[in-house]
Amino acid sequence: MQRRLVNAMAVLAMASALSAQMRPRARDIGITPGAGTPGALNAITDVAGVRVGQTTVISGENVRTGVTAILPHEGNLFHEKVPAGVFVGNAFGKLAGSTQVRELGTIETPIVLTNTLAVGTAMDAVVRWTLEQPGNTNVRSVNALVGETNDGGLNDIRGLHVTREHVLEALTNARNGAVNEGAVGAGTGTIAFGWKGGIGTSSRVAGPWTVGVLIQSNYGGRLTIVGIPVWQRLSPTPPAGHAGDTSAANDADGSCMIVIATDAPLDARDLERLAARAIFALARTGSTYSNGSGDFAIAFSTARENRVAATNGPQARTFLPTDAVSGLFESVMDATEEAVYNSLLRATDMTGNGRTVRALPLDFLSARK
Repeated sequence: MQRRLVNAMAVLAMASALSAQMRPRARDIGITPGAGTPGALNAITDVAGVRVGQTTVISGENVRTGVTAILPHEGNLFHEKVPAGVFVGNAFGKLAGSTQVRELGTIETPIVLTNTLAVGTAMDAVVRWTLEQPGNTNVRSVNALVGETNDGGLNDIRGLHVTREHVLEALTNARNGAVNEGAVGAGTGTIAFGWKGGIGTSSRVAGPWTVGVLIQSNYGGRLTIVGIPVWQRLSPTPPAGHAGDTSAANDADGSCMIVIATDAPLDARDLERLAARAIFALARTGSTYSNGSGDFAIAFSTARENRVAATNGPQARTFLPTDAVSGLFESVMDATEEAVYNSLLRATDMTGNGRTVRALPLDFLSARK
């Protein structure tokens, strides 16, 4: 009987995650940050070649976690490294592998997002996946790139439920096209502004270029949507043990991981500047970058002519001048803001660890669009 009850609850939880696809995205209810135009999918996969794979891990009453993987192009990443830059808003968290990216200005593996205590497992899986790729027989050093947020509020994080197989599944199943959002993948157990957070994505077309953003929202502050202080009129129920304490519902601690892709030919310096603008954009949503918030952004360029090949000889490069990047900066700020809203709007109520976190109410927002 107990086993049947646990299985039934797991099915209900998975059904809740699947129903996220029935909730609207920001644009569906008239929330349109900025003046720019999204790409066809309004997703990071609008940048040609970028693929996303996700594994959602839901089991029993307390396992609510997962993995999200972003692959910059369809070739061998180790032999065709992409230019990249990292910007840290507040380093209360981990973006494993970021020091080499900052030093060399390139990415050589997929980017994987998961929960705090699964970083080691994910790094192991990314290393193994890279070693097994065709042409990598002689590879002896791999800089796996793994980011995290802490989903311990809804997930039995100490149970270490993310496995190597979950990470490999996300990597193997990575596809272009539409990206699932809300309580899926690495966003399965996350919380943002006291509401159910998750995975969100958006894109912008900037002249001949495209900028795409994917975020894992698990941070707080005072929720603001397109300049409207939502927190003044709408607050989530404080967690158990905090009855009547509205500060608990507006807890600013937490983390946000941001991945930015563009086909614009940017060098590592300007990609770091692009990543910085994504972090800045979190302020539009109400983030206060608290002491306990881990805010990391990593940006990469898919421009084929600027990929770093395995050679010791000179390689020609063509980069945009710094005077030409302002439009990209505006685009990444708008796309980051919208990705946060999508992560909240596509999420559904989630129960774990004896706690229920509600999804952001749609009727309140629709009435004020």
